[in-house]
Amino acid sequence: MNSLFSKTCWVCVSSLAFALACGSSGAGGEPAASPEAPAASPEAPAAEATGAEPATGGEGHAVNVALQAKSGSTLSGNATLTETPEGVKVELTVEHVSPGDHGAHVHEKGDCSAPDGASAGGHFNPASSQHALPSNEPRHLGDLGNIVVGADGTGKIEIVAPGANLKEGDPNSFLGKAIIVHEKKDDGGQPTGNAGGRIGCGEIKSS
Repeated sequence: MNSLFSKTCWVCVSSLAFALACGSSGAGGEPAASPEAPAASPEAPAAEATGAEPATGGEGHAVNVALQAKSGSTLSGNATLTETPEGVKVELTVEHVSPGDHGAHVHEKGDCSAPDGASAGGHFNPASSQHALPSNEPRHLGDLGNIVVGADGTGKIEIVAPGANLKEGDPNSFLGKAIIVHEKKDDGGQPTGNAGGRIGCGEIKSS
């Protein structure tokens, strides 16, 4: 019996020693911690939205305008308006017009529907200034002076309207307005230069 008891005790002691040896690999008897999962990578930058319309306006923004004949004229032509740091550069070309000087202005409404161009309203004048030729200040923001037409019926003017822009909703914007070419010379007189009827009209719309 003493022999059986001794064998049983030896087995118990051996098992306990083995258990302690196997479980003591971690500090304080705790199992070693498993390796931490790698840190999550930073979120990728949000993808840029596609198909969005670019903001209207800003330096270099340009708008092309086709002119319509009005008041029974045979005029044809076009204009390119470009926003610059100084204002809006207007390049206006006409054909099939009687030789001489013809007043040119930006008018307050972008509506060329009337046969005589009257639907374009008056000169664009957000500052409520007096009318004047480009060599004088102050003047209507839409006062562009005169386009000189040669014997061949063609003419061109290139001028910068200081302070004007092509930004949607801006009080000095030419967008939503109209370019008018008149039958006579703008002589700088009040209230609109005595330039007579409207022989050409072009609506200024964002391209």
